[in-house]
Amino acid sequence: MPQWGMTIDLDRCTGCEACVVACHAENNLPVVGQAEAAKGRAHHWIRVERSWEGEFPNVKARFMPVLCQHCDAAPCEPVCPTYATYHTPEGLNAQVYNRCVGTRFCANNCPYTVRFFTWFDPEWPPPLDEQLNPDVSVRSSGVMEKCTFCVQRIHKVQDTAKDEEREVRDGEIQTACQQTCPAEAIVFGDLSDHNSRVSKLARSNRAFRLLEELGTKPRVVYLKQEDS
Repeated sequence: MPQWGMTIDLDRCTGCEACVVACHAENNLPVVGQAEAAKGRAHHWIRVERSWEGEFPNVKARFMPVLCQHCDAAPCEPVCPTYATYHTPEGLNAQVYNRCVGTRFCANNCPYTVRFFTWFDPEWPPPLDEQLNPDVSVRSSGVMEKCTFCVQRIHKVQDTAKDEEREVRDGEIQTACQQTCPAEAIVFGDLSDHNSRVSKLARSNRAFRLLEELGTKPRVVYLKQEDS
């Protein structure tokens, strides 16, 4: 059984946020608007953190895309009273929307702050409703949501491979953020396959995991900048 994971090369990331736009388009994420954003009420399944290194005029910008880390020891899972968030056999931290009652315990327990509460009903007036992805549910208010590693794309490729009586090929599944990244900084695949590209990158001497000292065992592996 595959064990899905992702690597993000920080040496390649330019901070363009194309991944953020792609995630919104793929997963039917609403835009909260300028007034709500000013209150700190952003609603993104992936965000790009920015930091600065050095002193003026020799200042360098550093970027780090942050999304659900799909932890093997996810702190969000044991606190959910309705078992809405759980671990799949393929290693995904899944979210069942029709179980969620919006307690937000999972968000409070997530050290990466990548879970979001839908505090408003999104509006998609015509013709904007034509842009919605039919493979992804449109969530109503009152539930928690987050990155799913584009699970709908995983299932689609798996179904195609099953119909053709073959295994899923390495690199055949692409998440929306990976497909859109112009720098090809994001790689997705099967970590249990030692010959897969993502597995080889995860074993690189540049590899590290975000807040690994917390013992959450993230499945998103970052690659350090070459000069850091």
